[in-house]
Amino acid sequence: MNILIKNGRLLDPKNKLDAVHDIAIAGQRIVAIDPVDFEAERVIDASGLVVIPGLVDLSVRLREPGYEHRDTLENELMAALSGGVTRLVLPPDTDPTLDEPGLVEMLKHRARSLNQTYVYPLGAMTVGLNGERITEMAELTRAGCVAFSQANRPLPELGTLKQCMQYAKSFDYSLWLRPHERSLSANGVAASGEVASRLGLAGIPVQSETIALHALFELQRSIGVRLHLCRLSSAQGIELVRQAKAEGLPVTCDVSINHVHLSDVDIGYFDSNYRLDPPLRSQRDRDAITRGLMDGTIDAICSDHIPLDDEDKLVPFAEAVPGASGVELLFSLVYKWAKENEVPLLEALTKVTCGPVSILQQAAPAFSACGQLSVGSPADLALVDLEAYWTVNRDNLLSQSVHTPFINYQVPGCVKLTVVSGCVMWEEGK
Repeated sequence: MNILIKNGRLLDPKNKLDAVHDIAIAGQRIVAIDPVDFEAERVIDASGLVVIPGLVDLSVRLREPGYEHRDTLENELMAALSGGVTRLVLPPDTDPTLDEPGLVEMLKHRARSLNQTYVYPLGAMTVGLNGERITEMAELTRAGCVAFSQANRPLPELGTLKQCMQYAKSFDYSLWLRPHERSLSANGVAASGEVASRLGLAGIPVQSETIALHALFELQRSIGVRLHLCRLSSAQGIELVRQAKAEGLPVTCDVSINHVHLSDVDIGYFDSNYRLDPPLRSQRDRDAITRGLMDGTIDAICSDHIPLDDEDKLVPFAEAVPGASGVELLFSLVYKWAKENEVPLLEALTKVTCGPVSILQQAAPAFSACGQLSVGSPADLALVDLEAYWTVNRDNLLSQSVHTPFINYQVPGCVKLTVVSGCVMWEEGK
C-alpha cells in the first residue's frame, strides 16, 4: 500500500532532522520526503504530531517458547507496537534455551507468521546457559541468531569464557554479556548500601559488576573479540567502560530504562515491582547513568521487558522474581527522561533508534539500515503526540503482565500509530 503522511514534524536523529515534512511510503520503504505527484492509497494527517523512526529495543522477553501460559508472542509483540517498537532483540533464556538451530528457526517462523514486529534472537553462548560447554555458534548464526549471550546467567568460568571469546573472534561474532560475578551476589536481592541494610535485605555489591568488567576487558585485550555489555548499573562500571572505549577496545553498552529513572530508595516499602536484576543502585549511580548517556559512553537504552505473573510478584520482596514489564513504556520514559534533564528529544531518541541499530549492524553486518527516516530505508516509524499524557495502569497496558515500577505514573508522549515495513500495524483505538 502507498501511504502519504502529511504535515508531521519529522524527528530523525540519524540525519539530524527536525522539521515539518510530508513522507511517502511505497512497498516496504520510504520513497520520498515532500513528494510531488505521489498517488497514495491512504493519506494520514499528522498535524500536531511528531514522526519518529520505529524504536529498536535491545532486550525484550516474549515468554515463547516455554512460558505460553504467562503471555503469548502475539500479545507481547502487540504491546511493543503500541509503544512504537518495530524491532526487538530476544535474549536466549527461553524454555528451552535458544541453544539449538531448530528452536531458533521455529521462533523466527512463529514471529514472521504473526507479521507484527521484527524479532532478532540472541543465541545461547553455552549449552543450556550452564556455562560449561560452548554452543555451535556457526549453526545458530545460520538459523538466525544475531549474537551470543548468557542472558542474566553467571558468566562462565574464565577458561570457558576465554574459549567462547576465541571462537567468537574467529568467526567475527559478537558476545552480549551482563557483567556480574555471581559468587559475590548469590543471595543478594538489592544493591548493597544503606537502603538494603535498613530494610534487612541481602546486598549485591557493586564489585559484582566491576570485577566482572575487569575480567572481560583483560581477556578482550588479548583476544580482540567484540563485546556488547548489557544493563550496566553502577558509576564505577560506567567509568570502566569509558576507559575501555578511550583505549580503543571494541565495546558498546546499554542500560535499562528502569535504571535511567530509579534508584534504591524507590524500593520504599518492599514493593516487589522494584525487584530488578541488576538491582537499582544509589542516586550517585543513577546520575552517572545520565552522564554516560549524555557523553556517549552508553550507546543505548532498552526496556529490559520481562513479563511476569502475579504469582511471581505478589510475594515478599526477597522472594519475588526479578524483572518488570516495560516495552510499551519505552518511548514515554525516554521522553520523560529527556524533559527532566533538558536533553533535546532528537538527541535522546538516538539511544532507542540509530544507536541500537549501530550495535546490531556491528553484530550482524547485513542488518537493515532502519532506525532512520531516510529515502530508501525501511518504512518503520511511529506517530507520537508529545503533548498528551497517559497513566500507566492495567487498563492501558497491552502486555498481559502489568508488573512495572511505573504503575500509576503519569507519563508524557502517546504513540498514536505504528508502521512496520510500510504497513500500519497498530493504531490507537483500532
